Amino acid sequence: MNVAELIHNRADDLEAALLFEDQSWTWKEFVKECAQRAAFLLEHADSGPLHVGILLDNIPDFPMWTGATAVAGGVVVGLNSTRKGADLIRDFTHTDCQFLIIEKKYFEELQGLDIGIAPDRIIVVDSAEYKLLLRPYQNTELPKKEIKSDDTFMLIFTSGTSGAPKAVICSHHRMANSATLLAQMQKLTNEDVSYVVMPLFHSNSVIVGWLPTLVTGGTMAIRRKFSASGFLPDIRKYNATFFNYVGKPMAYILSTPEKPDDGDNPLACCYGNEGSDYAINEFSRRFNCNVIDAYGATEGGASVVRLPNMPKGSLGMAAEGTFVINPLTEEECPHGQFDADGRLLNSNEAIGELVNKNVASFEGYWKNEEATKKRLQGGIFRTGDLAYRDEQGFFYFAGRDIDWMRVDGENLATSQVEQVILRRPEVELAAVYAVPDPISGDKVMATLKLIKGSDFNCTAFVDFLTSQRDFGTKWTPSFVRITDKVPTTATNKIIKRRLQEELWNTDNPVYWQKDKNAPYTLMTKEDIVDLEQEFKQRGRIEVLRRNT
Repeated sequence: MNVAELIHNRADDLEAALLFEDQSWTWKEFVKECAQRAAFLLEHADSGPLHVGILLDNIPDFPMWTGATAVAGGVVVGLNSTRKGADLIRDFTHTDCQFLIIEKKYFEELQGLDIGIAPDRIIVVDSAEYKLLLRPYQNTELPKKEIKSDDTFMLIFTSGTSGAPKAVICSHHRMANSATLLAQMQKLTNEDVSYVVMPLFHSNSVIVGWLPTLVTGGTMAIRRKFSASGFLPDIRKYNATFFNYVGKPMAYILSTPEKPDDGDNPLACCYGNEGSDYAINEFSRRFNCNVIDAYGATEGGASVVRLPNMPKGSLGMAAEGTFVINPLTEEECPHGQFDADGRLLNSNEAIGELVNKNVASFEGYWKNEEATKKRLQGGIFRTGDLAYRDEQGFFYFAGRDIDWMRVDGENLATSQVEQVILRRPEVELAAVYAVPDPISGDKVMATLKLIKGSDFNCTAFVDFLTSQRDFGTKWTPSFVRITDKVPTTATNKIIKRRLQEELWNTDNPVYWQKDKNAPYTLMTKEDIVDLEQEFKQRGRIEVLRRNT
């Protein structure tokens, strides 16, 4: 099976395929839109791989150009709209794109930069010329291209421990098969409406949100950008029965004022990852739906599935061949031992890297043989995630490698954030690292050593960072610690682990944002007590304790 085949299967389907704002398309209409765009691509393509970069919000053109590229035998390159400037250009050129499908607002951000392709290869979907560009192909049939199951369907960027993101190779077969299995497990049918607001350049939205609707003939309702306050009105407006998520947006939805009729909605099932036990239970109760949280990697190399009646805080069970190893000895870690309150007693011995002996599902990184080999070092798939396992075989997430973090469902490399911070003239040394988020995943913390005699204004500092064209929207530190002595090794490398263990428990001044849009203030002892109480209330106090 391949994605192009799934699109061909919907060519005569008159049921609803796509909903956006007050617009709708049947599957037949949607397939015609794909055919039109595919004809344009094939007529203008150069020789060599047909790679199409897509830099759009969740608007109808995103799935239409994705479908068009698939049936044309090309490769979709999902470009992360939170990447900026030269970093974004690097992603585009690294993946050898022939075309860039873009919105005007993102195109304007790239002015003055060398995109690497001719201007007529940049398709601005909200320009006056766009409809005229596609008009000659409006009655074109789907191309009869031979697509093999192991052909690449999409390149999806994911950050690892290195500074530059890696493009994960996602074949037609793996993506179509994963979506088919998910549709079967969740018993999705052509009557289901999937509400998709996670970005369509992300594997969560592609595999869990859109592709299952292609499999079943169901409907996808999309929103340009995620909105917590818009969630429930949209669910009701589109009669959505299925929602794909990552942990932080789920928590944002729960932070909206609860109303007595929140459970009066058509939502039946939510499926995603990184939801805390607290969020999963609260979301299920409040919105009267089933929430299924699973662990998985874009690379496809490992997955853990939640099961009924599993221990609190567990990720669930994994397929045979998945285990936890000590990265130094390469030996399997002993099982975790717990006290009466469920606290891990032997963390030093039990916590290691989550790995999988079955490497077949990992298809490698585009033009990055070194990273591919590193991921498969020793003949096993290495997730880069830390975990431990109990006597019954349930897995628990224990964090990530010190040089990367996961913020709002995305992996970020600390080195890139540090490079921008070091542009500030008053900063002598900068260390960026992950600290636990009381809701889900990580928050960004930065420890700075200033040049002697320099003053520090946290608000001006953060304003500077966010004004930089290459500064990602999720890179802003939630905590900024100022110190005159940064712990270093004999070779002057900063010991981030020690800083990470200290968190905000220090005599040094720590500036923080209590909420996402709040002003930065000096953290007090009362603030620390309140923050720890939030971790307890959300069932994540063990995550905080593991850090220390």
